[in-house]
Amino acid sequence: MTPNKNNDREILSEIHPFLEKLLIETYLKGKGYTMEILRSMPEEEVKQLMKDASTYASGKLTEVEVKAHLMQKLHDAYINN
Repeated sequence: MTPNKNNDREILSEIHPFLEKLLIETYLKGKGYTMEILRSMPEEEVKQLMKDASTYASGKLTEVEVKAHLMQKLHDAYINN
């Protein structure tokens, strides 16, 4: 059975926002913050923390995508041999 690449993209597009939120929350937790705590903080501080958290999440998501792409290439190479 051949994998459906369109279906894979749909699944990734559904998972992406969940992973992004999880990674942002993980970053904030590592810095000692929660989303609830952020609500009571000055706006400028929150903006900077969220910017840093978003940058962190973006980097991690890129790592996941690169690894997934590599695993797919290895899988395809194995299946086609």
